[in-house]
Amino acid sequence: MKNKQEFPKSTDVLIVGAGPAGMTLATSLKQLGVDCVVIDQLPDAPDDTRAAFVQPRTLEYLRRIGVAGPMIDDGLKGRGAAFADVDRDLIRVSYDTLDSPYPFLLMIPQSQTQRHLDQRFADLGGSVLRGVRLLDLAPEFPGSAATVVDSDGALRVINARFVAGCDGLHSRVRTQLGIGFPGTSPAQMFAVSDVRLEGWPSDRVETAFCLSPDGMLIASPLPKDMVRVVASVAPGTAAPTVQDIDDLIQTRGPGWMRESKVKELLSSSTWHVHERLAAQFRHGNTFLLGDAAHTHSPAGGQGMNTGIQDAGNLAWKLHHVLSLGASESLLDSYEAERLPNAQKLVEFTHQIVTVATLAGRKEQTMRDDILAAVSAVPGVSEALSLLLSQIAIGYGGSNEPFAPGTRVNPDTVNADDLGWSLLTPDAAAPDLPSWFKATVSKDISQPIAVRPDGIVASAELVHELFGVNLARVAV
Repeated sequence: MKNKQEFPKSTDVLIVGAGPAGMTLATSLKQLGVDCVVIDQLPDAPDDTRAAFVQPRTLEYLRRIGVAGPMIDDGLKGRGAAFADVDRDLIRVSYDTLDSPYPFLLMIPQSQTQRHLDQRFADLGGSVLRGVRLLDLAPEFPGSAATVVDSDGALRVINARFVAGCDGLHSRVRTQLGIGFPGTSPAQMFAVSDVRLEGWPSDRVETAFCLSPDGMLIASPLPKDMVRVVASVAPGTAAPTVQDIDDLIQTRGPGWMRESKVKELLSSSTWHVHERLAAQFRHGNTFLLGDAAHTHSPAGGQGMNTGIQDAGNLAWKLHHVLSLGASESLLDSYEAERLPNAQKLVEFTHQIVTVATLAGRKEQTMRDDILAAVSAVPGVSEALSLLLSQIAIGYGGSNEPFAPGTRVNPDTVNADDLGWSLLTPDAAAPDLPSWFKATVSKDISQPIAVRPDGIVASAELVHELFGVNLARVAV
């Protein structure tokens, strides 16, 4: 019998939804000393694989909250992705050359990612209120009164200064706020199965995108000799059986995969694709993250990663407002930065699926020939790896190193926590708060401040938050 959950009456941040985005936000806030309450309507964390890929950019943030290392120990390091037709590799996208401490695609079931986030939150003293459903959100200056139904069916009220909607595609938070979720639900269905295969080549530790005349097949190894198999199927198709998966591999897989046979079916399901983007990510004191804010094709392994990075972007900003006296206008930058990024994500994954599911033999042959040709063009594979790994994501519109809004390799600033970092050309660093960790770098001519989410801060933001004008600290 479970212990009776203690129900708080108030909190600084109410997090609705205990999936990866919600738990990343909760863990980050807890690590920063911000009071938060997490509720989830499910009685237990789901025990399935769902999102199975963690991108390098995501690992860079998870490192800051003490989760990356244990996850890597449990996962499988993939080399990247290979696009192939039934006869040949068309283009291979390697992560080997990425400027990251994590030049690989971590292949790990979502249930394991969830477990590590839950454990870290618990180690920090947090607990999730499970079996608790949000019923209503009402403004109550300066925050919100959230009416919830607890696991015994009783109504309770939690007063929250801020609310984070991390409650998925059918978000109750988004619905309560009346935020639109425009987009489309294309007539596309995917079948997803986790299997154990005989005959998967040991040198293929990568995700295979197979583009056949019969449709798209994505196959990827996972830990414990599992393989994730995803296929585009006709609407109304039932969850695939062992025979169905063997047939898909034989008809759609590249030659090197056709020797494989399913020896055990671990899970099997289908889902419809939705391509939607919330009209706003901030509504007063409430924010949308993860699938509550954006949903799209699963192609490319981008979705869960984007939700985790939503949380990383928002957490330090809430901390500054709640604990360090920053103006609430800082929170406007969450939507300003993350909404355009999500828009690009929806477009990018749509393009992947459109190209992968082209109809017509002539069009398919032309697509395959083009991919094979561009694979030999210098820089193409590297550019694709930057996109798929999410290393290329920035907010300032500039690709120049150390420009405001650009990402900094966490090794450059020894980033192992959620503090700020200062890159300085010599030991004469400007006078900044104690939570700044200074690192000397000969690659810069004046000090550069790096936010807790690994992004270069503008001189204006540093001045606004800390009263220091870095632009005047010339060397």
